[in-house]
Amino acid sequence: MERCPEEWIALAHRLADIARPIAQQYFRTPLDIVSKADDSPVTIADRSIEAAMRAEIERTFPDHGILGEEYGSTRLDGPAVWVLDPIDGTKAFISGMPLFGTLIACCVDGVPILGVIDQPIQEERWIGALGYPTTYNGAAVQTSKKSDLDKAIFYTTDADFFLNGPNEDGFLAVKDAVALTRFSADCYAFALIASGSIDLVIETGLKPYDYCALVPVIVGAGGTMTDWNGQPLTIDSDGSVIAASGTQLRDAALRAFLP
Repeated sequence: MERCPEEWIALAHRLADIARPIAQQYFRTPLDIVSKADDSPVTIADRSIEAAMRAEIERTFPDHGILGEEYGSTRLDGPAVWVLDPIDGTKAFISGMPLFGTLIACCVDGVPILGVIDQPIQEERWIGALGYPTTYNGAAVQTSKKSDLDKAIFYTTDADFFLNGPNEDGFLAVKDAVALTRFSADCYAFALIASGSIDLVIETGLKPYDYCALVPVIVGAGGTMTDWNGQPLTIDSDGSVIAASGTQLRDAALRAFLP
């Protein structure tokens, strides 16, 4: 496939349009918070959004598969698989912090070819699709193209994911090498790479619904997003990812992170 089908892109927009008012409805309201088996939080907003998106996919492309954070998988052998995270950054959402996002991806043969990052409160939308430039609210965007690690702005969700573990030294080496390190932006940090505001994100422990939507957005803006070995991400990757404004910066970061 050389280009993502236009009808798939149209569906991705509809899914984000469906999700946005539901997130807005529940944001900064009292919510019952349930802990899942992995101790991560989930709310009625997460479940309502995913249920609504799944219904629209089923109505539009009943032969397509779906993998969602809240309701699991169906038809993973279909011609395309939609990968959904209704609220990426639930902890930010329940804290009233508008740095979460709805993530929508479409994968073919396990490879993400279409991705949406939608921030419902600020009404911001990044969309990347195979064969098209990434756009932000309809306008094309590009990464910063920075290649020097000492000039880079680096984000990760939480330093605790690296400290006191096998990647502590590498994390500290990157932190010491970059111009600025910041934390706790979830998917929003990846969107900011696409827009050229920041330059580097390293994460671990992600699930397919956490990263699949991000890949086309980053790549379509001229950046790169791979696993820690520099290999392309698929629906079956191990969830240790690096995203950067370009391959030179990624390679420099990996040399520091994995000496």
